[in-house]
This record gives sequence, structure tokens and C-alpha cells, in this order.
Amino acid sequence: MVNAVKGLFISCDIPMAQFIVNMNAALPASQKFILHILDSTHMFVQPHVAEMIRSRIAEFRDQNSYEKPA
Repeated sequence: MVNAVKGLFISCDIPMAQFIVNMNAALPASQKFILHILDSTHMFVQPHVAEMIRSRIAEFRDQNSYEKPA
């Protein structure tokens, strides 16, 4: 019998993958969203977390980007 799980495939660079893994690790066990880590740059996650991942990445980029003073 085959077990199928609906999910979202993420392909990114290694630092961003580690950021997502750390986000997942910070959550309680009932809220973890990574279904399977395929390799260092690919993972399979639950589909309902796509917008949360996008917003956290946007926040991270905003915090770590340099803006020239006016």
C-alpha cells in the first residue's frame, strides 16, 4: 500500500535551507512543518506554511540588508 502526502517542494541555497531548518526546530513538536529533508538544498514541507516561510525570509532579509544613510 502506498502512502501519499501532499506537500511543498523547496529548493534553495544551503544558508537559506539552514534558516528554514532552524525555524522548524524552534517550533513545538505539534507545529513542525518539514516532512522530509532531501539534501542540503532541497526539502519537502507541509503546504500550509508557504506564506509563513516567505514572510520570515522577508523579515530576515530586511534585518540583514544595508541601506546607505541619506
